[in-house]
Amino acid sequence: MNSFLVGLLSWLLIPLALVKGLGVRKIVPRLPPPRGRPKGQVGNGTAEIRLLIIGDSSAAGVGADRIEDTLGPQLASALNEATGNPVAWRNAGANSAIAAQVRDHVIPHIEERDFTHVIVTVGTNDAKNFVTRSTFKKGFGGLLYAVHARWPEAKVFWSPVVDMPDVPALPASLGFILGLRAQIINKMGAQLCRERNAIAMAPLPVEGPEGFAIDGFHANALGYRHWAQHIARIIQAEAPATSSSQKSE
Repeated sequence: MNSFLVGLLSWLLIPLALVKGLGVRKIVPRLPPPRGRPKGQVGNGTAEIRLLIIGDSSAAGVGADRIEDTLGPQLASALNEATGNPVAWRNAGANSAIAAQVRDHVIPHIEERDFTHVIVTVGTNDAKNFVTRSTFKKGFGGLLYAVHARWPEAKVFWSPVVDMPDVPALPASLGFILGLRAQIINKMGAQLCRERNAIAMAPLPVEGPEGFAIDGFHANALGYRHWAQHIARIIQAEAPATSSSQKSE
């Protein structure tokens, strides 16, 4: 199904989405981010890899009970284990934020300028809020520009929206409708990444409900670990190859 038909079908189904969405909102608890300092380091010494996780509530770690179980520190641990090098991390996210809000309200409050890798987690709220293709293009495109302007030396990675029918909190009909919106967001996001020097990662495969928090929507500690391992493999694949003989020299 082409993008026009996907969009048309999703808009025709919006009355059903509104009814189902209100029902979900009544029963799903609103979770806060875990308490704790949203930055740290895994390993001793000067960190060669310095991560920024920026975006929506997932970047803030909503769904995890401890800050150590959120995406930033778990990704740092995965990369530290893979490389043997110390890895610094920083979480910066806002609940319910769409791409444009991260651009306007999250980036300006991050003082550090030395990140080597920026992981962007936006798109889910744009999909569930029925943000139009053109509005997402403006918001996410501006976000990528802002990231590059603020951290010009960093490699930028975008984590697309997961397969919405696999999200436990969503009834099948709502998962289908939001899945249509996610297709639009992911296709436009991948196009913008190609055009604006960012890497659109493969969407995170959902392996089952055990990776979700009690709200059935956000990741829990296990889900963040699965996500961190997924991103770590992609970062490692994008890293310049270094032979063991070069290291020994």
